[in-house]
Amino acid sequence: MSSTINVLQVIPKLGFGGAETGCYDLAHYLAEQNCKSFLITSGGQLLKYVRRDKVKVIRLPVQSKNPIIIFINFIIIFLWIYKIDIVHARSRAPAWSCLWACFFSGKKFVTTFHGTYNFSSRFKHFYNSVMVRSKLIIGGSNFIFNHINENYQKYLNLKKQKLMVIFRGINLEFFNTKNTSEKKVDALISSWKIDKKNFIILLPGRLTKWKGQEILIEALSLLTEEYNNENFHAVILGSNQGRDIYSKKLQLLVERYRLGKKITFVENCKEMPLAYELSNLIISSSIEPEAFGRVAVEAQAMNKPIVASDIGGSRETVLNGKSGLLYRFNNPKELAKAINKIMKAEKQSLSLMGELGRKNVEKKYNVDQMCQTTFTEYKKLLK
Repeated sequence: MSSTINVLQVIPKLGFGGAETGCYDLAHYLAEQNCKSFLITSGGQLLKYVRRDKVKVIRLPVQSKNPIIIFINFIIIFLWIYKIDIVHARSRAPAWSCLWACFFSGKKFVTTFHGTYNFSSRFKHFYNSVMVRSKLIIGGSNFIFNHINENYQKYLNLKKQKLMVIFRGINLEFFNTKNTSEKKVDALISSWKIDKKNFIILLPGRLTKWKGQEILIEALSLLTEEYNNENFHAVILGSNQGRDIYSKKLQLLVERYRLGKKITFVENCKEMPLAYELSNLIISSSIEPEAFGRVAVEAQAMNKPIVASDIGGSRETVLNGKSGLLYRFNNPKELAKAINKIMKAEKQSLSLMGELGRKNVEKKYNVDQMCQTTFTEYKKLLK
């Protein structure tokens, strides 16, 4: 093995999601370890923050699921990776291109299984299986590890492959209350037109049904009706990404429950630590399992209590009753009950929740730990 490892990561788009930020963080970490770090992607907002002096970026339409485009990407990647040691794919469509390129070139193939992926048909199940056809298969949580074992056994050969958990990590320097100023927080509150005397509830995440925005709205209606608790203001933070019908549905639901003065929709926030800092409670109300649940981890890193669905990765990342509360998913009554409990808690209890949350993230979900473990596994592959 040469002293320098050349690593190519391939991801459809480099946005601000968990998979994308993990890819971004690892790319720069590798460069710091004197490795040659490469990224293939079609674009994305996070791309402008990539240090081009450290990470080489190649633009290809790897977001496409068109079989012809996938084949063309395979040819280009195959011709390009002669100097690459490891190819790490983070999504299914580009993973097929990478699988073939590695097969014909003899390069080491790595995948990170970032989601549960729908497999309602045999074809879809086969399509998903590309994520377990690598030498090293990484799951971002124990939930994903178990999901792979339960659903993709026939594609696994653990005598020749390695399946392991590397917990996703976040940047604890970035998500840190020490990096927020009262002036910036007040400016953001003002721009969102919120009265900071209210108990501020934040639900971050793109506007899509499975993220559970409807459940939160229904829960807030129950909070006012059954608990007579109206001292709150909720912020639903996220872009609809073209889902205009769903966005309109949420607006109509707010009007139906007469919560127009209690709920604000915000499309995006460039400084998420400020959004967490101005909030008293963070919500993750997904009605389908989160592979990891980045919101729950970021909230804890910012010393904030979290209320999350009791499914998927949140069951691992949230210390139920200590750093936050888990509630029965897809159940607005249970969510309303949990929110009310947090709102009625003493400040000292909430402060303790925040401290325990921060310690939990520092121990398990540090981005440096994630990158270091991944790098170690890369080196093992090349021995």
